[in-house]
Amino acid sequence: QLRFVESGGGLVQPGGSLRLSCPAPGFNLDYHTIGWFRQAPGKEREGVACISNSDRITKYADSVKGRFTLSRDYAKNTVYLQMDGLKPEDTARYYCAATTDTLLYCLGNGDEYDYWGQGTQVTVSL
Repeated sequence: QLRFVESGGGLVQPGGSLRLSCPAPGFNLDYHTIGWFRQAPGKEREGVACISNSDRITKYADSVKGRFTLSRDYAKNTVYLQMDGLKPEDTARYYCAATTDTLLYCLGNGDEYDYWGQGTQVTVSL
């Protein structure tokens, strides 16, 4: 079900940065497993970053490790995805998702997640 409204996407040149926001009213950021996913045209949805409600360790896809950072602001009850060093291959629609399930592997294609947003488009191009 759609519960989030992501923002912060846009057009950026290679090497640039964007910060995506996902306000999560009514969600306990520690109780839920939270993830960021993306889907490019013609490709499967893939997990970019996530934090499990079990080990509280943030995990990243190899393709974004060292460039993307997932963070949580408890005061604003908002999850962020800071994206630096953007590449054309990062172009996709990005989604925030959550589940109360304890996932041993919180990346993947997101099928285990119950709550989603409508997504925000990120385009990396000259």
